[in-house]
Amino acid sequence: MDTPQITAPSRAPSPVPGDTTPSPGVIHISFRHAAGFTVIGNHLAQHRGLSLAAIGLAAHIQSLPAGARIGIKRLAERFPESETRVAAALRELEAHGYLHRSRVRLADGRIITRTVSYNQPSADASTVAAPQPRTRRSTPAAPLPTPQPPREAAPEPRPAPPPAPAPQPQPTPVLVPAPTARTTPPPPLPRPRELTPELQRVATALLADLRRHAPQLVLSENDIHTLTPGVATWLERDAHPDTISRTLTTDLPSPLKRPAKLLRHRITALLPPPLPGAQDAVALARPGVIVIPLQNCDHCDRAFRSRHPGHCRDCRTDLHTAA
Repeated sequence: MDTPQITAPSRAPSPVPGDTTPSPGVIHISFRHAAGFTVIGNHLAQHRGLSLAAIGLAAHIQSLPAGARIGIKRLAERFPESETRVAAALRELEAHGYLHRSRVRLADGRIITRTVSYNQPSADASTVAAPQPRTRRSTPAAPLPTPQPPREAAPEPRPAPPPAPAPQPQPTPVLVPAPTARTTPPPPLPRPRELTPELQRVATALLADLRRHAPQLVLSENDIHTLTPGVATWLERDAHPDTISRTLTTDLPSPLKRPAKLLRHRITALLPPPLPGAQDAVALARPGVIVIPLQNCDHCDRAFRSRHPGHCRDCRTDLHTAA
């Protein structure tokens, strides 16, 4: 009974065969691939300036055959990342030289996107030479003496080879630059003649209430502060708040990426003109007729039509008679 009985191992067995001394860090178990593999350099796999999504996307693109479609929508359908994340990863690869996209116009007038993938950003496709097959080194043999032709035998002249046909010029594709952001500044936001506290309060409340009508119109406090003068201009021009809300929330694009920019455009482009005054309204009711306003006589207080205040016709006659 004094013999110790060992029923459990001192530690769990290592998943790595032959690993008797455990150590921290990653352990590689590599198998040689015979088919279906892609060679990727460590400059890409260990790049410090690229995100994990960009590195994975570059590895996926380099594994595709030539001519494969790699549009943003197609990649977003293939992977769980959104179109915005895929587009950002493609821009990262373009910025670091792993990808180049350009617009090319075909002979039939259609414009397509040409995508070029580089497995080595520092290499140029025109300067990379095809690999030459390796040959086994051999000991150079001694040069054999060149036999001299007999002096009396003159070499026969060879006929000149026919001239090679001139190469036909290939049509050069017209490169169309990729679309860039708008360089012209947007039109200024309209401002009221006087931004009173009441106008500012109503305009701020109207902008904050837009998300009740359209959930995608969620604005930050800075956006509401920026757009308030434009909405106050609508209110100053006697636009009803319901009309403003309906104009700003109808027919929204899907998906809506920048709600503040959309509202700024609608507030500026759809601004109504000021309402006409009382005299303009009378002229609109009776077009072609010149309406002379009514005046009160300074002597008898009787109403008469005249462009300028003064006396009526009877008072003017009485005054002339008395004079």
